Amino acid sequence: MSGGPTILHLHLISDSTGETAASVARASVVQFNNVHAIEHHWPLVRSRSQMQKAIDSVAANPGVVIYTLVDGGLSQALNEACVELNVPCIPIISRVVKEISAYLNIETSAMPGRQYILDEEYFSRMEAINYSLVHDDGQHADHLDQADIVLVGPSRTSKTPTCIYLSYRGYKAANVPFVPNIPLPDKLFELKRAFIVGLTINPENLVQIRKNRLLSLHEHENTDYVDIEQVKEEMAAARRLFTKQRWPVIDVTRRSVEETAATILKLYHEKKEKNENKENEHGAHPG
Repeated sequence: MSGGPTILHLHLISDSTGETAASVARASVVQFNNVHAIEHHWPLVRSRSQMQKAIDSVAANPGVVIYTLVDGGLSQALNEACVELNVPCIPIISRVVKEISAYLNIETSAMPGRQYILDEEYFSRMEAINYSLVHDDGQHADHLDQADIVLVGPSRTSKTPTCIYLSYRGYKAANVPFVPNIPLPDKLFELKRAFIVGLTINPENLVQIRKNRLLSLHEHENTDYVDIEQVKEEMAAARRLFTKQRWPVIDVTRRSVEETAATILKLYHEKKEKNENKENEHGAHPG
């Protein structure tokens, strides 16, 4: 009889929102097959009594403790408790902060939640998220010139989730669907500042994704949308357009949204740096 998944209790303790600890924990757990993680979240832990509640939870459900705390007293209390309970206790930020502090020879301010201060960067990110939501799926194409990045691709090539991910990183990202026999907005071909990227995917994979989407909508009729020959031609037409426009192309077949976004940002910054170098050369050598 085959066994079920291995259960892992993850105790995520933070003096702020806990997003960093959760992201690192999830990225780590997916590296293991057949492991089911049960997350215990303890955000905004800033007092001894709050820490004790978290420690009691660890005692009741032994597992791995991952934390982001800047208060030395709370960190020490947590580490001592974990030693007694014989469970791993892993700091996420403190090691990095210590190394930077040692390199710069500057003490940290030790302010809980400082990474989430509502500063200009925070509001810029919120603005980017709002932009991407409003400019999803070709909406409000007249404002595409405000975008940092524009994604173009056939339906179900992960345009929307990729844009949302990019916007969370602070980039105004819009997406425009490529639909056979329907012209793309003229504004798209007039863009000077925005970085345009074409997204493609293996036709067989795309057909399966689209079929699953139709099933979730209780649609069972076979149409060109899921006909393999039509989808192959649709993808070929998209590639021809991307090549003609000299837009970089990313195949998302075996990529996660995070991987696709990382590739887009790499290309984006490479082009931005190249353009800045050209501007500097023109400035240094006026005609």
